[in-house]
Amino acid sequence: MLDSIVKKATENFIEEIRKSGIYREYDYQKEKLKKQPELFAMVSEYRQRNFALQTETPGDELLDRLDAFEREYEEFRANPLVDDFLRAELAFCRMMQEVNVLVTAELDFE
Repeated sequence: MLDSIVKKATENFIEEIRKSGIYREYDYQKEKLKKQPELFAMVSEYRQRNFALQTETPGDELLDRLDAFEREYEEFRANPLVDDFLRAELAFCRMMQEVNVLVTAELDFE
């Protein structure tokens, strides 16, 4: 269970993330995409396949498989709604990764 001070600080931190331009852009693009449920479902499938490919493919095969995957989805990614959402999602994920790195480094977490 979180200490009440840590919980309150975490809630405040989450609110600051929600106010950030990176998060607001991600949320905006997500809501735009959700207005087209079929396209949103296709994006979800794309993301699942991409994740599986990157986590389950042996290192020596990864580049070739990623190239093939990118070619397969090239036309799909050319859709501005898809591309805008995936770019915004990537920016948000990178921001959250940076936050995680900063927190763990400052806490000397090994």
